[in-house]
Amino acid sequence: MGRPRTTSDEAILQATARAIGRHGTQGLTLAAVAQEAGLSPATLVQRFGSKRGLLLALAGHSTQTVRLPFQRARLEHRSPIEALRAAVVNLSEGASTPEELANSLGFLQLDLTDPEFRAHAAAHARRTRDEIAALLAEAVAAGELAGGTEVGRLARAVQVTYNGVLILWALTGEGALADAMRDALDETLRPYRG
Repeated sequence: MGRPRTTSDEAILQATARAIGRHGTQGLTLAAVAQEAGLSPATLVQRFGSKRGLLLALAGHSTQTVRLPFQRARLEHRSPIEALRAAVVNLSEGASTPEELANSLGFLQLDLTDPEFRAHAAAHARRTRDEIAALLAEAVAAGELAGGTEVGRLARAVQVTYNGVLILWALTGEGALADAMRDALDETLRPYRG
């Protein structure tokens, strides 16, 4: 009988994300993830097979859990617009410095060049847009956005705003990322406010 797992895959994947923030995908090693997770590299190999297997597991996990910040935001905010603001800020919380964001964006190279990673990234992007659109539809129903707002088009604009703010903030390093994200989101939504 094997030994019971004392560290969940979820905890390992969270440790992997933190290690990527410090080292980037190119500099990431199983030893760095193992140290972050408090495990041995052999345990990671046993569970995920390789660094690539671990990174694919992280990509798949991110796709599955992207809706969680939106669900939490709905529970914490009665206003759909406030829930959207909170969820979008939460999505960006993995990067506290431009360097961490640059390291995390290294994953984008894998997403663009490797079909397995690209499939996860595309699913993640679609699910994110769907979650944004759902909150925007709720905002229209609540009168926070003008009736007749094309929710699908606005959801895409919000998603582009989110991704654009990440890049601009990383380049300029001006202010707090959360503030930049809220300000840009408010600017994108302003013409549609009810």
